[in-house]
Amino acid sequence: MIEDPIVAEVRRFREEHAATHGHDIRRIAGALREREKRSTRPLLNPGPKYLAPNTSPRAVRS
Repeated sequence: MIEDPIVAEVRRFREEHAATHGHDIRRIAGALREREKRSTRPLLNPGPKYLAPNTSPRAVRS
């Protein structure tokens, strides 16, 4: 299997970040939320996606 250096870097960062927070998912998520709050970049929240109403009747199979 070919090792992609970008994927390897992302995995290394993920492991270092998790180790910094004791591999505790709540602490990791909290740290990411804090980082998001401090960010000056605009955040995108597209909101929920709604399904279009079904306009055609469904065929019933017997």
